Order: sequence, then C-alpha cells, then structure tokens
Amino acid sequence: MASVDVTVFGAGIFGLSVAYACARRGAQVRVIDPKGSGGGASGGLVGALAPHVPENWNPKKAFQLDSLLMAQGFWDGVQALSGLSAGYGRLGRLQPIADEAGLELARRREGTAAELWQDHAVWEVISAEAAGSFAPRSPTGWLVHDSLSGRMHPRRACAALAGAVQALGDEITMQAVPEGVVVWATGWEGLQDLSQEMGRALGNGVKGQALLLDHDARGAPQLFAEALHIIPHGDGTTAIGSTSEREFDDPNIVDEQCDGLLAKARAICPALEGAQVLERWAGVRPRARSRAPMLGPHPLHADMFIANGGFKIGFGMAPKIGEVMADLVLDGRDGIPDGFRVEDNL
Repeated sequence: MASVDVTVFGAGIFGLSVAYACARRGAQVRVIDPKGSGGGASGGLVGALAPHVPENWNPKKAFQLDSLLMAQGFWDGVQALSGLSAGYGRLGRLQPIADEAGLELARRREGTAAELWQDHAVWEVISAEAAGSFAPRSPTGWLVHDSLSGRMHPRRACAALAGAVQALGDEITMQAVPEGVVVWATGWEGLQDLSQEMGRALGNGVKGQALLLDHDARGAPQLFAEALHIIPHGDGTTAIGSTSEREFDDPNIVDEQCDGLLAKARAICPALEGAQVLERWAGVRPRARSRAPMLGPHPLHADMFIANGGFKIGFGMAPKIGEVMADLVLDGRDGIPDGFRVEDNL
C-alpha cells in the first residue's frame, strides 16, 4: 500500500471504528493487531447497545445518545462496503420493575425521556402482558420499554468493520512497522502498559463471561434484569451475559460462573428453558479509571493518540468515537467531551 498516514494499534471495536472513520476521509490507514480483528474482548457474544437512564443529563449521556442515533447509518454503510452484516437491529429493550418505588421512578422517566430524547425514542411503562412471550418476569406486572436500545453481534460487527476498512484500500495486519500518526486502541493490556509508563493506575481489565443459546427470538427486544443482558440476535441465537470479575487468574477460562448466568437467565425469562448452549466465551474488557472512554493525545508521546476504555458501552459509543478521533487525528479538531479525555484519568 502507499505511504501510511495513520497506524492504529488494536483491531477491536475502537481501533476499527477509528480506522474506518479515517479511511472514509481518504487517509491511508494500517491496523496492527497480533490477535487479528475482534481477537480480544470485542470478539464476544452479547452486543447490547443500551442507553443510560434519561435523567441527570451530562456530556457522556448526550454523546452516547448521538452515537446510538448514528448506529443505523453507520452499520448500513459498513455492510454496503464489506458485504457483511453486523447483525444490527434497533429493537428496543424490556426491564422488569421490582416494586412501587421503581414504578413511580419509571413513570417520572417517561417525561424526562420525552424531553431529552425528544422524538427520537421513547421510554414507557407497559404491562407484562403486553410484552409477549419473550419477556422477563416482573414482580409488579409492569416493565420499562425503551425504543432506543439496539443490538448487534460483536464478532460479526468486527469482521464487517475490518472488511469495510480493507474495501477502502487499507490494511489490517497482525504485524508491521507503524508509520505516520499512531493511535493506541489496545484494550485492557494497553491500559496496563499506560499505567506502568505513567507510574500510576489509569485503568484495568474486568473479565466477563457469556454464552450463546440456540433460541430464536430474533424479532424480540433485548432484556435487562438483575444486571444480566439477554440479547436475541438476528441469526436465531440468543446471547446471555455477562459476569464482571475484577480479579481473575486466566482471562480466557470459562468456569462455573458462566453456568450461573444460564440458570439466572432461565429464571428471568422462562422462554429460554431447554435451549441448547452453543458456545461459552470469556474475555477482558478495558475499564478506564474514570469509567468513561479515554480519548485524546498520548500524555507522553507526540503524534500519538489513545482511544481506549470502552468497557461495557464500547459498541454503542463506537460510531461517534470514530468520528471524533478522526477529527482530532486528521484535522486537529478537538470535539472530545468533558469526562472522556486522557487527562481525566491522570
């Protein structure tokens, strides 16, 4: 390929989104990852694209709203270039309401969602009977339904993004010499390296385990209950996840905690009873110290940038993060919101 303008280390969701945004603007891009595209935490199973609650508005929530609203056009464009589907669908989400206090709060949020989300999406209280057979058990008989949440298949999304980058004439390789401006999007191991280089803890990894079931609910909304995501994928499978393990011995080992997810999911959603387990998965997600994504110039090296810390919201944030980082890397325009900067973790 011609001389490289931008080298991206890391072929997870942040690295590929930054590479895609830069490539679409005509930059020559090289992506380097010894694990290949989606080889780390971004190659998982769950793929919940869900918003924060519509209240106590802040730049993080506004940024996430913008990104979630960009998702349809973003993934349509990726598919048009790559010929591969990310499995994206904005089918909403159902959450059980545990008690009367929760019901009162959910009804208040109907109004704040109308104000903050405007006519883009709704947050509403519905009866469990109205939700259909693929719904979580609810102690009150009521559920929160929002129409902003979407889903995609992480592994397929990374493959589609990698294909789109390559279709634009750019390179994804497991090993090469970096050229041009460098973007570090190297996940939890990158956070560890940066912490060591800076001499202070700037983030860590949180292990997650998940599983995939042979249960076809492809037109149903995703479920969120008792901190568990249940995601019907467009290929006729259903993903369950995930654990949050701050301490772990092996990042890739699946253990009894994964079996616990299955039992919990079946208790939450009886429709899953008897579904066969197709795959169990484990990986480590990057969590920056501030819990928000970490974006911006490298604190120690000129012509280097960082895009890391997606943790549980990386796929939902990715469309806009790619654009913001391309603005910064290619044009010097800084649109990073407060709370997302590298220095917020120093």
